[in-house]
Amino acid sequence: MVRFSIITAFPDFFRDFLSAGIVGRGVKAGLFEVSVVDLRSFGKGEYRQIDDYSFGSGGMVLMPKPLEEALDFVQAGEQRAFVIYPTPQGTLLTQDIVESLFHQPHVVIVCGRYEGVDERFVERKVDLEVTIGDCVLTGGDIPAMAIVDAVARLVPGIVGKEEAVVEDSFYKGMLDHPHYTRPSSWQGMDVPDVLLSGNYAEILNWRRKQAVVRTLSRRPDALLKSSLRGYIKGGFYLSFEVCGHEVSEYGAERVKELAWLCEGYGAARLLIVVKSSLDREAIRQAIGNGGFPGRDKVKLMPSLDRVLDWVRGKDKTAPTVVNVCDEARDGGRHWLEVKRLILEKSGPVVFRFLKRCDSEEECADCYVLPMLPIEGGKLSFGGKFAAVLDRFLGSK
Repeated sequence: MVRFSIITAFPDFFRDFLSAGIVGRGVKAGLFEVSVVDLRSFGKGEYRQIDDYSFGSGGMVLMPKPLEEALDFVQAGEQRAFVIYPTPQGTLLTQDIVESLFHQPHVVIVCGRYEGVDERFVERKVDLEVTIGDCVLTGGDIPAMAIVDAVARLVPGIVGKEEAVVEDSFYKGMLDHPHYTRPSSWQGMDVPDVLLSGNYAEILNWRRKQAVVRTLSRRPDALLKSSLRGYIKGGFYLSFEVCGHEVSEYGAERVKELAWLCEGYGAARLLIVVKSSLDREAIRQAIGNGGFPGRDKVKLMPSLDRVLDWVRGKDKTAPTVVNVCDEARDGGRHWLEVKRLILEKSGPVVFRFLKRCDSEEECADCYVLPMLPIEGGKLSFGGKFAAVLDRFLGSK
């Protein structure tokens, strides 16, 4: 069960937050636990002092000793918790961080006040500094509420419909689609007809398309984290050509490796171009002995034209062809730009793997720049497949 402990000088701030709405219902139902610890209980002297003047001039700073004692109190008798300190100097809170916190058994949030927290406490005790935006607040209490709220949405049973969480902005990298409710017409603006149709498949396609449009226009940087599966009309296909003298090189083990990658990442087919009918038969026999994952995804074709015709016939539209090779090429595009192109075209995609970029067949919509592990490094043939699949089809 997710457990939060919040150390704050103003515990009353959290009373209504933890007793109302979705978070309040989750706490009452025992779906997750939040305890609030009053930092002043560990203050010094008659006035329970928790802060003092900053050395070198400045405002008041929370002292390290009361903070340490409060932290020891919430961790008593258990392994060390994961400690967060909300601060404008922290890293931006993202959905990735939220999902990581969800898997921590105990999260402690230390709420700063005034000019902040003694840096020695931060260096010694804090695991992660976060900010909810490029702004300065009066303390860490509001960011603490934001963190708890964001993590709580991931707890099963907190949100009524699980698909509502899955479709949230940033959950899969894309922004959320637009939402509408009654009345169907308001101030001359109508709800899109597809949402009134009752056709769930068409509604799902519309929502995914709108998620793409919003992401491309508002937050194209979010594409770095998004998988393209489910957001385009058509399948993903991988293709490469085997020449006659390479038949033995691309034997059963190599094809099995690539077919397994296709299976794991949900690619529709592995389309191997082998021009000679005798060579095609040799490869067919090599992979025909014994089953292996993804075997049904392997298809041998006599030419690239046949590959494109086959994909066009299967998906009822021409595919976007992306050439991938080891060498940089004039006009090559970064993989993030290729992602954008694929989403804009919204059709099937063929990733065509080349050994060289001097092919006479200029059929590609674009060339993706090489994705190498180190400067001047080389990926294995299977490694190139894996790198591309992970960037375009891999889930977060």
